[in-house]
Amino acid sequence: MTHAIQPKPGVLEIAPYVGGDAGIAGARDVVKLSSNENPFGPSEASKEAIRRSLHNIHRYPNTSHDSLRNAIADVHGLDPARIICGNGSDEIITLLCQAYGGPGVEVIHTEHGFGMYRISALAAGAAPIEVREHERKVDVDAILEACNFRTRLVFVTNPGNPTGTMIGSNEVGRLAAELPDHVLLVLDGAYAEYVADFDGGAKLVDKRDNVFMTRTFSKLYGLGGLRIGWGYGPDHVIDALNRVRGPFNLSELQMAAAEAALRDREYVERCRAENSRMRGWMAKALAELGVPSDTSCANFVLARFDDAPQADACEAHLRRDGLIVRKMGGYKLPNCLRITVGDEASCRRVVHAISRFKDPEG
Repeated sequence: MTHAIQPKPGVLEIAPYVGGDAGIAGARDVVKLSSNENPFGPSEASKEAIRRSLHNIHRYPNTSHDSLRNAIADVHGLDPARIICGNGSDEIITLLCQAYGGPGVEVIHTEHGFGMYRISALAAGAAPIEVREHERKVDVDAILEACNFRTRLVFVTNPGNPTGTMIGSNEVGRLAAELPDHVLLVLDGAYAEYVADFDGGAKLVDKRDNVFMTRTFSKLYGLGGLRIGWGYGPDHVIDALNRVRGPFNLSELQMAAAEAALRDREYVERCRAENSRMRGWMAKALAELGVPSDTSCANFVLARFDDAPQADACEAHLRRDGLIVRKMGGYKLPNCLRITVGDEASCRRVVHAISRFKDPEG
């Protein structure tokens, strides 16, 4: 049935984003390894900040996010005036498309890039343009070839999700330098914290006026349920985004939790080190079972199977064992399963289950 009341073009082309499963009906002792969450949760400092904030939840929050922006600037060595905070980095992506998208505009994303780029572009009335990757890695030349006078935004996830791969700073710098003057490069650094001594592109933002960086507290900081993200960019971009941002988009509770998490550097380093240790172990153990993966720079491993039926069969086998991983057909990787790096017990359990799948008689 056709209704007289219709949304603007593009909205009905959106396939709603589907997150990783959180449970298995009728199963007990379920381990969720489908959403790239920190298995250790938030720091105690962050939990205490949340408890303290409960006394003031009847008050409207600060609209400028000054304290959190200053904390981010202090920890990362950035200019607080060029930081914007959002309800997860998803909101920052939405604001970018809202401010720079629209009818007749094209928004470039890569073949295996985060699904919200396409959704946010369509919601803004823009046309999402998918560009191929090369062996599950961002291809700078392919992006440059796709640019034209209609292009306004280029989204690059680095490290990638769901691939876990990275491109180096030289390639990122080349992309920024060779883009047309009217195009803004957006570096999505949701997993940047998992790479030691990596700034997510902040230095490039400081050097150029056509690069913007997004970050999140949902991954390493263990605050996915609170939805807190931020962006760093040129003055002119921050000014535009603040004009379309809702004034009360973050609560005091969110901001207090994020600031406490950010300043607890000992906890951050411990989580990063444990992720690196178990990620390396799991990738090696899976490779020995005949399940290869690219070198991951994030908190997951993209396990590659012989074909899509084998990947589906393994996923079903894992579900029967109470293990939830993420099928990757929606990211055009149907022969792959994305497996979050959990705690040691979870990693060993999932590898053992895959070994039984690969060799039932073993």
